[in-house]
Amino acid sequence: METRPLRVAIAGCGNIAGPYARTLQAYPQVALVGATDVLLERAQAFTAQYGGRAYATLEELLADPAVDLVVNLTIHHAHPAVITQCLEAGKHVHSEKPLAMTYPEASRLVELAAERQLRLSCSPITYMGEAQQTAWKAIRQGLLGQVRVVYCEVNWGRIESWHPNPGPFYEVGALFDVGVYPLTLVTTFLAPARRVVAYGKVLHPDRTTQEGVPFHIDTPDWVVAAVELANGTVVRLTTNFYVGGHSKQKGLEFHGDLGSLYLGSFQDFDAAVEFARFGEHYDPLPFLRAPFNGVDWGRSVAEIADAMAAGRPQRASGAQAAHVVEICAAIRQSLQSGRPVEVTSSFTPPTPMEWGE
Repeated sequence: METRPLRVAIAGCGNIAGPYARTLQAYPQVALVGATDVLLERAQAFTAQYGGRAYATLEELLADPAVDLVVNLTIHHAHPAVITQCLEAGKHVHSEKPLAMTYPEASRLVELAAERQLRLSCSPITYMGEAQQTAWKAIRQGLLGQVRVVYCEVNWGRIESWHPNPGPFYEVGALFDVGVYPLTLVTTFLAPARRVVAYGKVLHPDRTTQEGVPFHIDTPDWVVAAVELANGTVVRLTTNFYVGGHSKQKGLEFHGDLGSLYLGSFQDFDAAVEFARFGEHYDPLPFLRAPFNGVDWGRSVAEIADAMAAGRPQRASGAQAAHVVEICAAIRQSLQSGRPVEVTSSFTPPTPMEWGE
């Protein structure tokens, strides 16, 4: 018996909607049926290019029985309200990060999805990438020995230099916008977090958009944190919206008793993966399979479709996304108080991809 595709609609037709739509086209188990946006003309332009129906409102989208799952690509602060509305309407949800800005909000979303028996997943899902799966397998197989230290560098540059609407990014800050990527990787590869201590500040408070409009930021645009995981590994995380990609500090370094592994990017599926035995030089590790060039955003939704067809949990869980929110909130609390903060939540870790086992 042939299974019909998972019917997907997008809420929020900003910069990332196009990459989602383009990469979804490679997956026959997913069908893009429409989109909505607070600016109807943007949804109309999007569906004219990628197909489907332009819904005038989110309510109109949610009333359509032809939609199984909503991909939430709205601005950061809107995520909890939009996700809640979708779940209450009986729709599965995959959301861009972060799941929420506080752990209680994130936890309530996980509970609501469970109550409604609906799927809730959240980016980042870059641990599903070829480079990341290759690195994870090397760590699981003990190539590094016991991993004791991880360095994570997220120098994400000045958002206004490339994004037409930088305001929402600066409102949430680099930690909640891009710090979630390496935090998701290390909690997937190693263990949940249990304690953080952090420092942060606003380096560059007065900025100018591409249109020449000045704006002011109050959320720290530079944050560094030490995160202790449940297995004892210590993670140093640096995130900022000041230093750009030209920095020589980038990617993740995993340091163990037997050697070190370098993952060149927290997001690119074709990032460099290199290993060095202790005291020796780095050499490339072969990918487990030919990697996708860049980020396959559609893989997140296709994985949910596969999980639903197989009757298993999807790999990207709301519980892990909520745990990452708690880590970020603990870091925020620590940099405000100057004291260590405990992290208490946990989650069932995702399994490797079938081809990554």
